[in-house]
Amino acid sequence: MMDEKSLLVTYKDWRGEPRDSVKKAMAHPGAFGDCVDCNQCVAVCPTGIDIREGPQIGCITCALCIDACDGVMAQVGRPRGLIDYCTLDDAATEKAGGTGRPTRKTLLRPRTLIYFGVWTAIGAAMLFSLGQRTRLDLAVQHERSPLFVQLSDGHIRNNYTLKLRNMETRPRRVAVSVSGLPGAVLWTDAGSREKAGQHIELALPADSVTSVKLFVAAPAIGPARQEFTIGTRGLDGDPRGDSDIIQFDRPEAGQ
Repeated sequence: MMDEKSLLVTYKDWRGEPRDSVKKAMAHPGAFGDCVDCNQCVAVCPTGIDIREGPQIGCITCALCIDACDGVMAQVGRPRGLIDYCTLDDAATEKAGGTGRPTRKTLLRPRTLIYFGVWTAIGAAMLFSLGQRTRLDLAVQHERSPLFVQLSDGHIRNNYTLKLRNMETRPRRVAVSVSGLPGAVLWTDAGSREKAGQHIELALPADSVTSVKLFVAAPAIGPARQEFTIGTRGLDGDPRGDSDIIQFDRPEAGQ
């Protein structure tokens, strides 16, 4: 993503070299460059590189060396910008005695505008995806012991453990229902078979996971293993929810 027109933290060696202490530079005017070899740029670098050795992969473009160098230049009475943002093209131009382009023109070019548009589109897509994400999560586990129970009226009951996760920072009421299992009714361990129906309502605390034991009863006539869906949805204006496909077990024919 970088090219010769990309801004880099650059040490302007054509201005700073040869480098030596302030005392020697003052004693021999014009014999040395602006760099006083104070090593402040190295001291403040979080990755420990010496930017005066040229562009390096370890540079994270934090610009701490720029601030440190500008402070030293102000103290010794020399112009700022010995270490500064600069493109490779502008560095070559300045080294030859020319003048580099303004930073604004460097930034406002087709390549950077295209990059800006691409990253803006990616960010907008991520925000949209996050906004559409359901705040209700459901996980269902079939209890295997016993695999099923035959009730007095001939229906078959399976037991399940539901884990409902409310990701909102407020309590919510949700509905839990079954589909794909004809004649099925459900109830929880807090209810009874007499009050069973095709859906139940539950109250979920804010930002928590609620574990519920669920009983599902269906007619004995049907396949020994039948897949169906247990789903949940909000009852508070946000109907988005979640579902899980689970198995309903019956006795084998002839048992």
